[in-house]
Amino acid sequence: MTNTLTLRSFDIPSIHKFAVGFDGVFDEILRLSNQQKDTNYPPYNIVKHSENKFVIELAVAGFKDGDITVTVDKNTLLIEGSQAVDLDSSIEYLHRGISARSFTRTFTLADHVEVVDATVNNGIMGITLERQVPDELQPKKIAISFNK
Repeated sequence: MTNTLTLRSFDIPSIHKFAVGFDGVFDEILRLSNQQKDTNYPPYNIVKHSENKFVIELAVAGFKDGDITVTVDKNTLLIEGSQAVDLDSSIEYLHRGISARSFTRTFTLADHVEVVDATVNNGIMGITLERQVPDELQPKKIAISFNK
């Protein structure tokens, strides 16, 4: 008789006891697994301009100044948007295809990645990220001296 093991769920806490010192990795996996409500709104692009410069582009058509907040907390970039819906408006929509819903979008930033700025142009929000590695952490060349 053959015993087969069927993995029905990914139980991080039970694996945690076998990997001492990897607490940060497991915390990140738990955070990602708890983020199951992930939607595709608003759509976004990540553009690489150089080895150390990136831009996250989000489609935020219809959002005004003050409707969107960008927050950086430790290594998490949080972008939140909410539009005030005017229910007493005299405007009658025959079709409403432009979404007016709120959103929350999070990105995990790598070490030494800083948010440089955020701009909105033609309904696209661009958030510029730059990797700024301190001099003491950058690779350095060691001079070799030869004895004669």
